[in-house]
Amino acid sequence: MSLQEISPGLAIRGFTPPLTLRDFKLIAFDMDSTLINIECVDEIADVVGRKEEVAAITEAAMRGEISDYKESLRQRVKLLRGVTIADMEEVYVQRLQLNPGARELVAAAKAAGLKVLLVSGGFTFFTDRVRDTLGIDFTRSNVLEVESGPNCGQLTGRMVDQPWGDICDGAEKRKMLLETCAQLGISPRQAIAMGDGANDLPMMGEAGLSVAYHAKPRVREQAMVAIDQGGLDRLLEVVRP
Repeated sequence: MSLQEISPGLAIRGFTPPLTLRDFKLIAFDMDSTLINIECVDEIADVVGRKEEVAAITEAAMRGEISDYKESLRQRVKLLRGVTIADMEEVYVQRLQLNPGARELVAAAKAAGLKVLLVSGGFTFFTDRVRDTLGIDFTRSNVLEVESGPNCGQLTGRMVDQPWGDICDGAEKRKMLLETCAQLGISPRQAIAMGDGANDLPMMGEAGLSVAYHAKPRVREQAMVAIDQGGLDRLLEVVRP
């Protein structure tokens, strides 16, 4: 079944709108290029003059052309060795912005009684701040290893294992979505999942409503809602508060 455009830059498949936001209990977001405007790993790499090299790997991974996402992330993080915490702070302050409609959609979801989950192949340095800014309930992302150095520390080029595992990839995003649903006592069909890259497809496949936001073709082809123009809050044209 192909997507049907219902208004400019907004397409659906497999259901008749409008749906009601209160019929869902959880909304899950990818972070980089979904909730926020940048791919954090690419911007961190820019500090050490390696953005082009890292961004090429990121783009291939998001298109689904790299089968081993974990290894691709390890490769990219290795290239970040020597980036300081001050550099990371600069990326956060100078480059990271919430995407249009992020505040509005999260606020509408919370007002309708939904819990909010942020699952990211990015890093806690950024996800923790986005969580606090938007009042997000649950997060899962990766921890960059830091060693002593100038400006209160620098990256070693490695990530730190966490109690749940090593790297938040597509399989881990799916697992976290299912675990959160179980924790809340709800069915995954009562969840909405939004993303833009191939590593979002496993969790999107479990959710009752999958949303592609300015997404790679492979993701758009499998989503139930595709937002190709405008902000995240365009979902509210399909799923009414």
